[in-house]
Amino acid sequence: MPRQGLTSARVSAAAAELADSVGLSKVTVAAVARHFGVSDAALYVHVRSRDALIEHVAVRAAAAFADDLAIAVAGRAGHQALVGFANAWRAFAVAHPGQYAATQLPLPPEVGTNSAGHLRLIELSYAMLRGYGLDEPALTDAIRFVRSTFHGFASLENADGFGHPRVVDASWHSILDAVHTTLSNWPTGTREQK
Repeated sequence: MPRQGLTSARVSAAAAELADSVGLSKVTVAAVARHFGVSDAALYVHVRSRDALIEHVAVRAAAAFADDLAIAVAGRAGHQALVGFANAWRAFAVAHPGQYAATQLPLPPEVGTNSAGHLRLIELSYAMLRGYGLDEPALTDAIRFVRSTFHGFASLENADGFGHPRVVDASWHSILDAVHTTLSNWPTGTREQK
């Protein structure tokens, strides 16, 4: 019988908070059980394994991440949408490093295709870049460029990877200007892998 007050949603929320405070790799069923002061067995009523627990964190985090991005780009296009999207991306990644890491994990198809947050993240990315007038396959290439740029910056920032004395925000704004310039002048030819 489930312990009074312990629900799947509360377990997922606690795991997400734990991921942010100690790192996603340290999130275990035992650690979440300790948070609630219950036995590991009490959690297995709500989550079947550590992998499932991490999947719950990823789905929950993707929904929150998508909400932040949607608010940041609402009513904007082109450069303004890019800046809003980028700033929301960076803010979420820095404020919620464990949850952000969970959103970057590959998920089993049955989980990923049913995660509304993950689907919205994809839709928002494509919608923001459509403001640059890109069509396929350039649109997919541009998404890979933007995602790798923002993810790389956020990951380095979370790891204190910027040792140079230049203010990190100044670099960020320069990078956003460079991304905007690149997207505005995206190559029109296609180069297919043979």
